[in-house]
Amino acid sequence: MPEIKRGLITELFLCDLLVIEFITLPNQLPPVAPYSHAVRAGDFLFVTGQLAEDPVTGKVIKGSLEEQTRQVMENLKLVLSHAGSSLEKVVMARIFVTDFRYYEVVNQTYQSYVTPGRMPGRTTVGVTALADYGDVEIDLIAYCGD
Repeated sequence: MPEIKRGLITELFLCDLLVIEFITLPNQLPPVAPYSHAVRAGDFLFVTGQLAEDPVTGKVIKGSLEEQTRQVMENLKLVLSHAGSSLEKVVMARIFVTDFRYYEVVNQTYQSYVTPGRMPGRTTVGVTALADYGDVEIDLIAYCGD
């Protein structure tokens, strides 16, 4: 049975033999609401949607959709790395955009971060608004098993 750790950064719980780990980065991407940056449940890692936030200040960077998408992907890489994972292990991505006229820009930037032949499943959703007036948000599910 795994050791149960309690702390600010990681908490593990045993729920009917399923280990659930709540992961928060200690000094980057300060949460602006009550959430964990990621939750590992068994062999899967659920990464909270990331906006184009400055990793130090947590303020959304206002820029082109390409710049925002690039920052979102870099933030996702930070969270994945902290959790011991990577973009190579992502099995599903959900992209939320406020303006589908920029879909191709978001799509091309996203594609530059994933490996050809290992594209995750994906959903793209048009929304009327995102937190802190960001224009793109992406969340992920990664497989962390053997």
